[in-house]
Amino acid sequence: MRILLVEDSDTLAEMIMERFTAEGHAIDRESDGLLAEQLLRHQSFDLVILDINLPGQNGDDVLRELRSRKDTTPVLVLTARSEIGDRITVLDIGADDYLTKPFDFGELAARSRALLRRRSGQANNLFQAGNFEYDRGSKRATVNASDLELRPREMQLLELFLANIDRLMSKEDVTDRIYTYSETPSFNAVEQIVTRLRKKLEGSPLKIRTVRGLGYIASIKDA
Repeated sequence: MRILLVEDSDTLAEMIMERFTAEGHAIDRESDGLLAEQLLRHQSFDLVILDINLPGQNGDDVLRELRSRKDTTPVLVLTARSEIGDRITVLDIGADDYLTKPFDFGELAARSRALLRRRSGQANNLFQAGNFEYDRGSKRATVNASDLELRPREMQLLELFLANIDRLMSKEDVTDRIYTYSETPSFNAVEQIVTRLRKKLEGSPLKIRTVRGLGYIASIKDA
């Protein structure tokens, strides 16, 4: 999934980005609140991890402006403020969750997965359909209880399709969700990843169909 991290501490940002990249997510980072707010006006993300004390513009104001536009993107706030009143404030202005610094990176990852699940309407980490299973927590996919050897980009694509079952996704949508600004993807590269993933899913009820000129649809086919 595509994540935006808004954090001005280089050291902390690098650690967070390493964690999420290792979990197969595309994550961009912005260190200035004003620039982040402008970015969010033009680019959509699956999750925003937002620090409060930022240069340019405070994280509180970034969040307020995001919600004033009726943007429902999940936002997890990181804050050094531990007072209950501060936590109530960020929730009341539209945060979906928060963590106080310092925090455990495992908890940050788990809370982020929960928000991503909630957005796609899934109750837990385990997706099951016939002989196919995928655990978002362990990043393990199986068909007939045999592990699928998925490359990181294939795993990203799999999670994206599982979150959008029966929805048409254009190649632009897919590219936008699995690549960061620092990468230069092509539609041909996306097609190659889809082809590899489709082959590895053979024998499972999860099917990825190419709709010529439009994009892709992932669906569950009855046995």
